[in-house]
Amino acid sequence: MAGTLARKAVDHLKSKEFRDYLMSTHFWGPVANWGLPIAAISDMKKSPEIISGRMTFALTCYSLLFMRFAYKVQPRNWLLFGCHLTNETAQLIQGSRLIKYNMEKKSS
Repeated sequence: MAGTLARKAVDHLKSKEFRDYLMSTHFWGPVANWGLPIAAISDMKKSPEIISGRMTFALTCYSLLFMRFAYKVQPRNWLLFGCHLTNETAQLIQGSRLIKYNMEKKSS
């Protein structure tokens, strides 16, 4: 059973269809785009005073729109969808950190 599954996986990786996918913008576009959520996740360790509210809002809107695009385009681009879902989550967390920071700053 496991051998059959492994063989199918290897056959898929060797297929022309998979090689064509690796050479397409459906693969390399999302791979390059992963820099945005990686940067947002790494910024979560930094002080919230460096967060730009306007940029966070813009990136939140951008990722929301491109999540829809990645879902609607045929064939569906799940790699791009996952990238923007991760970025959307990271930007919403950054936005909530900024709001919390500003509220604490006003109350003190």
